[in-house]
Amino acid sequence: MKMFDSIKHKLDNNAKCIDAALSEYFPDNSAESLILNEAQRYSLLGGGKKVRAFLVVEICRILGGETKIATPYACAIEMIHASSLIHDDMPCMDNDDFRRGKPSTHKAFGESAALLSGDSLMIKAFTAISNNHIQTSELNLKAVSILASSSGDEGMLAGQGIDILSQEKIKSLDGLIHLHNLKTGKLISASAKLGCIAAGVLEDDYRYNLAVKYAENIGLAFQIVDDLLDYKEGKLEDHSFISFMTYEEAIKYANNLTSEAIESIRRIDDGTLEELARYLTVREY
Repeated sequence: MKMFDSIKHKLDNNAKCIDAALSEYFPDNSAESLILNEAQRYSLLGGGKKVRAFLVVEICRILGGETKIATPYACAIEMIHASSLIHDDMPCMDNDDFRRGKPSTHKAFGESAALLSGDSLMIKAFTAISNNHIQTSELNLKAVSILASSSGDEGMLAGQGIDILSQEKIKSLDGLIHLHNLKTGKLISASAKLGCIAAGVLEDDYRYNLAVKYAENIGLAFQIVDDLLDYKEGKLEDHSFISFMTYEEAIKYANNLTSEAIESIRRIDDGTLEELARYLTVREY
């Protein structure tokens, strides 16, 4: 079997399962506003590796939990992520016309529908967690709190605000790391936390902390590799890791973070998360 074929297969299978679960939250022709429902399905289904959902399900599994409990949490993470991508692509933000090889949601459905679908997805995420009837209400409440703090003005949205509104303030590597730890890292860390919560593993358990450390490291490594790929393609950003280090130094930094992630998770991993970390880092930069 070729290198990474196993993890690619697992990611593909998980994405199909999550797409099927998401379709139940957004069935065809179910919403009063048909265009809103179509826009949500368009942004959610049939695209992306759904790495965040994979983390939720796999961390739950390796900790001995049932994946059916983790699935609503995994769907919630994907709803929040899709919401952020819809809004990121809009003219008032990054103004991108394409996402994953197809027109962005605002290009396909119009800006009003895109804005509303992004808002609706964020609300639906918390509904999905709250209505996870095979999990206890107490643990669902913990999951809601984790996702809210990771998504809002202490997490993802704070990072987006820095990225869009305060670019001139990013004058150091520490500042850039802080930006990405908020904008990207918080939601990836939340995926690990939700996987733990789904398995009934809480903050006072050493396994919870190992899973979170793993997620923090792969999240930052993933962003560094994104910058490396953009650099190779001639897409020079105003602020990227290549702004503060050489290409070779950035590769070394990403590899070190990956090694730290693998070391932190090794005590509880069955090899799947190690393979995922290596796969996310080695993306042909």
